[in-house]
Amino acid sequence: MSKKNILQPVIYWLAIATSGFHLWVNTFGTISEFWRNSLHLGLLGALGFLLYPLFPQKRDRSYRIIDVLLSILMLATAIYFIWAENALIERNLELTVVDSIVGAIAIVLTLELGRRTSGIIIPFLSLFCLSYVFWWGKFIDGVFYFRGMTLNRVLYRMCFTDEGLFGNTASISSTSVYMFVLFASFLLKSGGTDFIINLARAVTGKIAGGSGLVAVVASGLMGTISGSALANTVATGSITIPMMKKNGFKAPFAAGVEAAASVGGQLMPPVMGAGAFIMAQFTGLPYQTIITVAFLPGIMYFATVGFYVWLEARQNKLEVVSETNTISLANIGREGISFILPILLLITLLILGYTPTYAAGYSIIAVVVSSWWSKQNPRGIRDILDALALGAKNMVITGILLVAAGLIIGSISMTGVSITFSSILIDWSGGNLFLALLMITLASLILGMGLPVTAAYIMLAVLAAPALENMGVSLLAAHMIIFWLSQDSNITPPVCLAAYAAAGIAKTSSVATAIEAVKLAKGLYIIPLLFAFTPLIDGSWSEQLVVFAFGLIGLFTFTSAISGYFGRVINQLERLLLIGLSLMFFYPNAIVSIFGLLLLFLWRFLAF
Repeated sequence: MSKKNILQPVIYWLAIATSGFHLWVNTFGTISEFWRNSLHLGLLGALGFLLYPLFPQKRDRSYRIIDVLLSILMLATAIYFIWAENALIERNLELTVVDSIVGAIAIVLTLELGRRTSGIIIPFLSLFCLSYVFWWGKFIDGVFYFRGMTLNRVLYRMCFTDEGLFGNTASISSTSVYMFVLFASFLLKSGGTDFIINLARAVTGKIAGGSGLVAVVASGLMGTISGSALANTVATGSITIPMMKKNGFKAPFAAGVEAAASVGGQLMPPVMGAGAFIMAQFTGLPYQTIITVAFLPGIMYFATVGFYVWLEARQNKLEVVSETNTISLANIGREGISFILPILLLITLLILGYTPTYAAGYSIIAVVVSSWWSKQNPRGIRDILDALALGAKNMVITGILLVAAGLIIGSISMTGVSITFSSILIDWSGGNLFLALLMITLASLILGMGLPVTAAYIMLAVLAAPALENMGVSLLAAHMIIFWLSQDSNITPPVCLAAYAAAGIAKTSSVATAIEAVKLAKGLYIIPLLFAFTPLIDGSWSEQLVVFAFGLIGLFTFTSAISGYFGRVINQLERLLLIGLSLMFFYPNAIVSIFGLLLLFLWRFLAF
């Protein structure tokens, strides 16, 4: 066995053990939340140090020894926390020197893992917040003055309570998020990606720009299981991007379509990424409530991307690629049973009110059982082990990010900065909701340039959601607005992981891809306005459907204005006219929207 592969069996079986532990603790296990979260960090951290080396380019065994030692140390700290819990209680929560050292080591190791997996921003923000709590906060005058805490007290609250490393975000990570990531890995191993691509090709193959619409539909379907823009891009883009290029779409546009469509993976129920589970925790609302109200907006987002693709194809007179319409829906349905049944079971259990963890656990069993009826993808012991290992590996980045975010949330909670920030936002906006939304959008854009989606959402949710609530926005609508705005970190440089992945597949410029993706994903900025000013989130079903219908028309007219094509190439004045009409469809008054529709029909028939 080569030096490079010495650790592969260790990584494989450690990943299986990690998933096995999470399956047990989320089904039949009875250990405490603190123990579960400690082992969650210890196991994922140990795996993370082996998967993400300190020196990725170095193949010498001596460099890997560092990673192995850090991996062992990470797991040892988790075991220490569990062992020391009772002794700490007996000492009236007073830390010993060893407790403090181990706590500091756990924080440092977590931040190092955050750096390896997500970049320098998360560790920097964590250290910035922690140092504010125990050091430099007392040197600031004004509203951000904080008298400070001792370092020992900070270490206690961050490592031995539910406020820091092992707080709410760690609980979400070790339960719902892990189980859904594991569910997705089982579906992918059972041929889910092939089923999604084939279904999308069969449905959209005869439409102009069908290859681009395949990406839109496939990413929407993939979002029902992955909840990850990057996973969507990699899984579907390797097929859809070459297909779009063959159809005649330019490489940056093809990559931009895939990146923008893949962003919807975290907007489309029933799995909306880690952020949706955090939203449920922050708001105290059932997860099924969140995915119910997210369904119509998710369709609107994918529709606006699809509109742009269709208009681009019509404007450039792109022909249908014959290979996209040769697949029978009947054959797809027969071969997709191992995908369809678990998804239906998952949705049914969520609708009936079962917890996401419970629903995901039974859906994993359904994947294995239903796969026995599939000729192409029967599940054996080796396949199950591979799916368990894949789930753990896919969870490392998200899990470490959520645990590390606990340091930031804990610091903000201890200092009351969120209340101060909320007051400042209201003052600066003069109490005007639209101006406040513009400021939050700008903050999201800036945060998105350095933070992954989930981290950006957590930061904005803690700091800005209270301000929106104080301005009359409902709790759920406020968090949904922030959740949508935070998605732009997938397509805005320098992070934009989805855009980078799509550009790599298309062999084109990542910057050009990001520019195209932002134009295609404009719904991320428009649709949240409907959350704030219309009953799209909080209204009755009839009210939501009215906003949905007029919103689709508005999105189409706005997209036509951006693309410069509305049945024919239109001039700048006509573009401005279409933008004006689109605003009438977004206006929170049905009479105004109906009048806009009459104007649109009148202009369409008189000018064409």
